[in-house]
Amino acid sequence: MSTTTMTIREMCTAFDVTPRTLRFYEAKELLFPERQGQKRLFTKRDRARLKLILRGKRFGFSLEEIRQLLDLYHMGDQQQTQLARTYDIARERLADLEAQRDDLNNAIDDLQNQLKWGEKMIASINSARNAAE
Repeated sequence: MSTTTMTIREMCTAFDVTPRTLRFYEAKELLFPERQGQKRLFTKRDRARLKLILRGKRFGFSLEEIRQLLDLYHMGDQQQTQLARTYDIARERLADLEAQRDDLNNAIDDLQNQLKWGEKMIASINSARNAAE
């Protein structure tokens, strides 16, 4: 493996993604591998971008949000614009995730209460059946 470029197979191994994923991100113009005939060679820049793409996806950012953030890298302001926008999107996403967690916790509590009710009903029916025998 070259320190300057990686093949698609090396990228797949290094980032635990499929070739299809890499081709998809290339088609969406998020990655820009160099071409040598049919061979794709991913640069250090591509590796850094893929790392940010995967992190953004993990946090629930849309591909369009990720693209906008990646495009802000070249603003020439020591990435201040990129960092500020990333921070804003991350705060919004965190609020969304916390709301989803709260909804899940409420659903879990409701389901646990329903299960307790069901256990009592089953015990009551079994008790009545046993008393009748």
